[in-house]
Amino acid sequence: GQGAEVRLRRVPELAPDSAIDANPEWRTHVDATKNQVAEATLDDLEWATAYAFGSPTRYGNVTAQLKQFIDQTGGLWQAGAFHNKPVTSFTSALNRHGGQESTILSMNNVFYHWGCVIVPPGYTDPLLFEAGGNPYGTGWPSGGGEGPDEATLAAARYQGRHLADIAARLQG
Repeated sequence: GQGAEVRLRRVPELAPDSAIDANPEWRTHVDATKNQVAEATLDDLEWATAYAFGSPTRYGNVTAQLKQFIDQTGGLWQAGAFHNKPVTSFTSALNRHGGQESTILSMNNVFYHWGCVIVPPGYTDPLLFEAGGNPYGTGWPSGGGEGPDEATLAAARYQGRHLADIAARLQG
């Protein structure tokens, strides 16, 4: 298999503490990642040869936090920095029918404008069906308060390997 150098990043948190504190899982996540995961920058986008974007689902759309970061990419887009770069997306929602597919599709709308090569997992491996069978990207119904199950993690790893493989092929 192909190896890949990865930068794990998070976008800046925009929500007020009162909103975050009202959701214990959100507060735990913010506290656990604020000093452990660097904030994404436009330099990270220039560095990468492929992208895997993830966002929780908010009413069938990406979070305001990710949208705010994406809205800063106009200069890179105009310079053609995203052209022909492979990209894939993943999400989570409170429940299985909580807008996961539309969230991934809304991310893809950005990637169409950027001129990226969208790399969905499709129905290319039986393990994807064990994780819910979403051909657009891995999704996790987070309403149980626990992390993703092994089937979902396997689907996410598959999706990442698939992205790395396509990126290597495009780079020749």
